[in-house]
Amino acid sequence: MYVLYLVQQKLAKKLTLSNNSSMRLRKLWPEFGVISICLMFLAMPYASAETSQSSNYKLNETSIGTSDAVGVQSATYGLTSGTGDLGVGNSASPNYQINAGSKTSEDPVLSFSVDAVGADFGTFSTTQASTTTINFTVKDYTTFGYIVQIFGDGPTNGTHTLAHLTAPDVSQVGVEQYGINLVANTSPVSLGANLDNGDFGNGSVASGYDVANHYQYFDGDVIASAPGDSGETTYTVSFLANVSPLTPGGVYNISQTLLVTATY
Repeated sequence: MYVLYLVQQKLAKKLTLSNNSSMRLRKLWPEFGVISICLMFLAMPYASAETSQSSNYKLNETSIGTSDAVGVQSATYGLTSGTGDLGVGNSASPNYQINAGSKTSEDPVLSFSVDAVGADFGTFSTTQASTTTINFTVKDYTTFGYIVQIFGDGPTNGTHTLAHLTAPDVSQVGVEQYGINLVANTSPVSLGANLDNGDFGNGSVASGYDVANHYQYFDGDVIASAPGDSGETTYTVSFLANVSPLTPGGVYNISQTLLVTATY
């Protein structure tokens, strides 16, 4: 079945521009815009639990059986009992066959979450770039992979939208720009992070959004994907905005959508 999630990110965008010494400084009333992150994906009900761990050990995506897991130990912990199946899989001969083990559902599971509760570009300036970030996590089990797309315009004031970077480019203060990437950056400031695939993730960042300190934006672009079962992957989206002396003053709002789709 299809499940729809809606997450709203509030962004305050206030733009104060001083064009020349001959022009007066325009003071703008503060106003709030909204980033709406709308997620649609194929999902089935599932149960989850916290990772088993202590200061001395950790079991990721835990499965403890009654055979080879028993007797596992180190200087700081030991496992002396367990529960589960003694044997799993298919055994066959010309006369018989048996399928041993607990039944595991073949239904696909794809889940998505956004960690950030808010994002703020701050005050736009012709002498300094404006940046912000959000994090999102995709969990993908027993599926054939997924893609993540982003939709919507960049910061908009009335009929004016900041110019999108249509090819990967660096931040240029005083030049109108809007773009994103999904990697760790050191320019125009230190922001963002490389994806975290954990122990079992198989996600990747799409070309054009995978180069440090370079940003671009296309409405509807695929920005991340996984080719198959990929466990859990956390991505960080870094947003960049620059304005020029000719950029109209006013309050800039942005509304964008992240769409996560299972692939088969």
